Amino acid sequence: MSLRLYDTGTRSVRTFEPLEEGRVGMYVCGATPQAAPHIGHLRSGVIYDVLLRWLRRSGYEVTFVRNVTDVDDKIIAVSQAQGRPWFAVAEANQRVFTRGYDLLGCLPPTIEPRATGHVPEMIVLIRRLIEAGHAYAAGGDVYFDVKSWADRYGALSNQRLENMRSAGDTPNEEYKRDPRDFALWKSAKPGEPSWETPWGEGRPGWHLECSAMATKYLGPTFDIHGGGVDLIFPHHENEIAQSQAAGDGFARYWLHNGLLTVDGEKMAKSVGNVVLLDDLLGRARPAEIRYYLASAHYRSLMDYTDAALAEAVSAYQRVEGFVTRAAEQVGAGLADGELPEAFAAALDDDLGVPQALAVVHETVREGNSALASGDQEAARRHLASVRAMMDVLGLDPLSRQWSRAGEEDLLPVVEALVTVALDQRQAARARKDYASADAIRDQLAKAGIVVEDTPHGPRWELKRT
Repeated sequence: MSLRLYDTGTRSVRTFEPLEEGRVGMYVCGATPQAAPHIGHLRSGVIYDVLLRWLRRSGYEVTFVRNVTDVDDKIIAVSQAQGRPWFAVAEANQRVFTRGYDLLGCLPPTIEPRATGHVPEMIVLIRRLIEAGHAYAAGGDVYFDVKSWADRYGALSNQRLENMRSAGDTPNEEYKRDPRDFALWKSAKPGEPSWETPWGEGRPGWHLECSAMATKYLGPTFDIHGGGVDLIFPHHENEIAQSQAAGDGFARYWLHNGLLTVDGEKMAKSVGNVVLLDDLLGRARPAEIRYYLASAHYRSLMDYTDAALAEAVSAYQRVEGFVTRAAEQVGAGLADGELPEAFAAALDDDLGVPQALAVVHETVREGNSALASGDQEAARRHLASVRAMMDVLGLDPLSRQWSRAGEEDLLPVVEALVTVALDQRQAARARKDYASADAIRDQLAKAGIVVEDTPHGPRWELKRT
């Protein structure tokens, strides 16, 4: 079975056929770092990380580009409100984005280009559009002429040009031929960042940068363009228009992930319901948060509640518990074992992570039964399958990312001390001094160490918060 993806451009599930056999070029709209990322931003990061991992596991060599919009109206507004340089605002918040991606186990992109580093490519693209009759300079700005592309403009968002409102992206509306024309380049204003161009000093419009950077690193035509559904219009619609009007084929598949709400409401500072990663770290470990963010289908609207997060924490811990117990009894094995057909089929069906996780949990149940019956060969086989599946999802409990994360330096000391305590507890039990044995277990529990008595002897683990 081959990979099939829902393409927003055709509003259908299409079999994925890369432009070049064995290779995939993927561009995902990244951060506009005017503020720290909320969990909706991080959900997008996890979603495209799962896609990246599945493409690579399927044998593709993937060039993954995720941009940073480091100059923008919102960044400039924050800069002015805080009295800080615009670049300091962008840099500080981008570091928080990077920390969030790293904490949640997202693989780094092949390249993470910034808008400010690609002004020469933007100038070339503007010139191509002007020469082709699809853009014009006016009042120091440069605009895309939507009527010159009227037969195609609106195809991605399924709109007709006559029903669209003004672009509303510049105070200089009087210079536009049509209110729906959008800015490719904005003229400089006092105190704002600017670059010199043939049309005067200024800065890029929001949409221009992605077209310039995507084609620079992936070529004039590439495979996949991703982002949130909120970017379909105007951002992605305008990317297509300016890129194809300039003569580039641009993206062949358009993927859009659903948004994340909180208790049924859109996250907004004015409402006071913006949830940051640090807000969740007191309730769940990073692996558990990743499990939660990945667990719904990528195209679905996801509503955050504390109860939903707690359910995801329990679900991940069930998997983790089996993997830990099985590894102790039959050996950890490798995470690149054979994937169950049902798991692969689920991910090939438009990245069906919920169905894939159902296969994981069914395999865990079978593995626990094998452990209980003493069937080590079956337990070993199920462990290999579970680790392979969780590795694809970026959630293998025994991976370097998640295995006692942050405890490596203290682990030898902890292990030595716990071993001494457990030896004393076993000696107390052997002489039937159960009060002393229970007291040792209780003292360990107070220190955050959970002891479980098994047919193979006591096992322990640090209590997860």
